[in-house]
Amino acid sequence: MSSFRPVPSWLADAVLYQIYPQSFADSNGDGIGDFQGVTEHLDHLAWLGVNTVWLNPCFASPFRDAGYDVSDYLTLAPRYGTDEDLARLVETARGRGIRVMLDLVAGHTSDQHPWFLAAADDPGNDRYIWAEGRPPRFVPSPGSRPGSYLPNFFDSQPALNFGYARSDPAEPWRQPIDAPGPQANRMALRGVMDHWLRLGLAGFRVDMAHSLVKDDPELAETSKLWAELRRWLDDTHPDAALLAEWGDPSVSVPAGFHSDFFLQFGGPSDGLPLRSLWNNNQGTVADHWTQRHCFFDAEGGGTAETFVQAWSEVSSVIGDRGHITLPTANHDFSRLACGPRTAEQLPAAFAFQLTWPTLPAIYYGDEIGMRFVPDLPDHEGSQLSERYNRAGSRTPMQWDDSPNAGFSTAPADQLYLPIDPDPNRPTVAAQRADGGSLLHLVRRLIALRKATPELGAGSQVEVLHTGYPLTYLRGGRYLIVVNPRRAEATLPLPRPELAAVRRAEGMGVTVDATGITAAGFAFGVFSL
Repeated sequence: MSSFRPVPSWLADAVLYQIYPQSFADSNGDGIGDFQGVTEHLDHLAWLGVNTVWLNPCFASPFRDAGYDVSDYLTLAPRYGTDEDLARLVETARGRGIRVMLDLVAGHTSDQHPWFLAAADDPGNDRYIWAEGRPPRFVPSPGSRPGSYLPNFFDSQPALNFGYARSDPAEPWRQPIDAPGPQANRMALRGVMDHWLRLGLAGFRVDMAHSLVKDDPELAETSKLWAELRRWLDDTHPDAALLAEWGDPSVSVPAGFHSDFFLQFGGPSDGLPLRSLWNNNQGTVADHWTQRHCFFDAEGGGTAETFVQAWSEVSSVIGDRGHITLPTANHDFSRLACGPRTAEQLPAAFAFQLTWPTLPAIYYGDEIGMRFVPDLPDHEGSQLSERYNRAGSRTPMQWDDSPNAGFSTAPADQLYLPIDPDPNRPTVAAQRADGGSLLHLVRRLIALRKATPELGAGSQVEVLHTGYPLTYLRGGRYLIVVNPRRAEATLPLPRPELAAVRRAEGMGVTVDATGITAAGFAFGVFSL
């Protein structure tokens, strides 16, 4: 039995939209997106039907990892604007029925953070993890303090000390979770959250939420830490939401998060449920991934069974304690439009995402089919390996056909990242003018989801077929058929009563007494 308050009611109806702020809209011509740029484009989000925005990190930072290296949690990065600019964004968004969430980097800071600079000169400061000498993975001290520190990701991101779950005589630097340093960091994390929530933010997506307590079998102590924070949040900010970058909702939601994402990593299969849907081995590709095919592939070599089974297992664990979030992409993973995947393949992907019982998260630009741009240089730590350069998913939003696609008035060589050079790149303006565009389809699907409780996150699903075409019932009243391959797909009619369905949305699918026939790249949403 959970000891937490129920999930805030608004979250069940959330349509999330992730904004990479430096690439969304530049209001002052310096080549970098900012808060005012987001504010000026809230009408686009409201028109689309988005009701919750998540901003990637916007705190003060040296930007060695695109802001995931925070140098001050209570100060905004000047390149994005002022406190007043963020307050105006939050207030204007609220007036359009949109909540704004921030990205919280909980497990580490920048090596330029005052906390770390103080610790580097004070052997008695235990806010970070220090060792004598230089054990494996540790980085030499940059200050007068001897020894070395443990980074959490890049060397410039020292891990905050939340303690170790287990002691080890061979590693005397390990401190227990109740030591003064780990306890101070717990209180500091609470203080950061309280500061921004009192200014009107709706909650946080927590970066690397699983990484806090070290050597933590089954993440038991890390889970207890978040459960403690959740109970505090329930008491002080009961309407705020916590989303995890954990990649394993079966652990993170019972630990206190209101939702967690299926990600390209995490969980018992290292992110296979999400990758089995979208990953076509183009764009961002980790060397250790062995998956060969995905379901949303023109050649039809995949199966939806991998995803459906994982979703079913996780759902049975978390019950009504929280939600699973399904993203189209994110700032660390390839966009839907990647490699050989063409624009005609995207409608089926959105039809699935917006009718499956998860919270949908749309990555900025995916609603118009922005593509992953290959062969970009490393920028702000984007390149993780030879085949994994995240910059391709972080290029500027394509608003119209004016210079720089309407993103910025700065010279092209001063932009945060180059605009997609494809002369046929999609834009918001062109698709707004075309009622048959992907943008209009995504808008209609969002509206249908909002107007139809059976299509929401809390309604039941009955899967009738996990091959091509993927076929399922929602709430006993809506039949969804999705065929993401190029070839036609057929299925004998699962039940006689389905022959009388009426189409609510879709194209290329017929349902009658003889069965279901779905043309290539077709989908259909039908009411019984």
